[in-house]
Amino acid sequence: MNVDTRQGFNRETIIQLSQSQQEPDWMLQRRLSAWEQADQLPLPKPQKTRIDRWNFTDFQPIQKEDKVASPEELPEEIRSYISGGITDNLFIQKNSSPVYCRLPEELAAKGVVFTDLPTAVRNHGEQVRKYFMTEGIQPQEHKLTALHAAWVSGGLFLYVPKNVAVEIPFQALFWTQGSGIGSFPHLLVVAEAGSDVNVVANFISDADTEAVINGAVEVFAGDNSRVRIASLHTHSSGVTETAYRRTAVGRDADLEWIVGDLNSGRTLSDNTTNMNGSGGNVRIKGITVGSGDQRSNITATVNHGDTYTESDITIRGVMKDQAQTILNGITQIEKGAHKANGVQAEKVLMLSGEARGDANPILLIDENDVQAGHAASVGRIDPIQMFYLMSRGLTRQEAERLLIFGFVGPVLDTIPFESLREQISSVIERKLG
Repeated sequence: MNVDTRQGFNRETIIQLSQSQQEPDWMLQRRLSAWEQADQLPLPKPQKTRIDRWNFTDFQPIQKEDKVASPEELPEEIRSYISGGITDNLFIQKNSSPVYCRLPEELAAKGVVFTDLPTAVRNHGEQVRKYFMTEGIQPQEHKLTALHAAWVSGGLFLYVPKNVAVEIPFQALFWTQGSGIGSFPHLLVVAEAGSDVNVVANFISDADTEAVINGAVEVFAGDNSRVRIASLHTHSSGVTETAYRRTAVGRDADLEWIVGDLNSGRTLSDNTTNMNGSGGNVRIKGITVGSGDQRSNITATVNHGDTYTESDITIRGVMKDQAQTILNGITQIEKGAHKANGVQAEKVLMLSGEARGDANPILLIDENDVQAGHAASVGRIDPIQMFYLMSRGLTRQEAERLLIFGFVGPVLDTIPFESLREQISSVIERKLG
């Protein structure tokens, strides 16, 4: 696939983008280096999913949007994704442009940084430079990560200092609207040792949007930190989304990742967590729901690199119509990671004869003194359960709904953010009709 498309992908446009965001030279050089690599690197090869015909480059890479003074200026449907109408700790980006960001003064006084990425690159350059696409996502992984590094626009940087606990969740809303849109959002979260932080990121688009979204999230959880991060993706059928997430977990850190891959178009989702310190604990929870002719490939990977680390991957997928999904769970325990414990379970429920699902649990164990386990299932609704519920007076639709929500319950019921549970439930209801 040639990345030099008719939309004007070229070195000069990258320089213009960098200059428009007033970036220092080191950021421009990273962009240009990634651009040079992009044309040489291959596409990723997700298991059992062909993506060579997916649209990754046919779009306009830069769209400027006006800032808003208040979220009240946004359409009501977009505002509904803001939890409880809270405007503190809130960031909003439309297409390529950050349009709203608010951090209370008392948190800024504690050293918390919560700002759009271009501003962070200028004002907190050393902090950003240390983490941005260095240890987490790297441009040389493949063509799509290189394109992201070259064209990243807007984005958010969150820094929580040592031993600072923030009770109110930080919210990030990445909104895509229009036709021929290209969006490269990047969320960078750094939680220093002993900190406590919650983040909810919504990636949404309007119903008639046609776009290519190549997004990335990098999270660094320091020693003894506690990080809860939720990522909800509800793009329309005209959107192809690539979502890469990378997390580094320190000693005795606790991380919970909640991912709702609820798009209606093409989705390539990759969540990788590296447990770099002894005693870390990680829980990955995922839900995906497909309808129409939707295609998705979803991978969750946990690498145990140190002793006494624990991980739990739980993913549920529901497919109807002609939708297809591949769920991959990978638990890797490296040599020397004594007493590590990694478990995982991937399950797919198919609601029609044409729907397809595949669950692939993978254990890669290079150490003896560990515990590891996996479970996987792919199947249809149990007719006996359906008959029982209908014999109690429920309609087929009501019985099916109960069984579906019972199936995703092990993930949905454990989500700590009530507003997010309600949002996911609402999307599932809408998609399953």
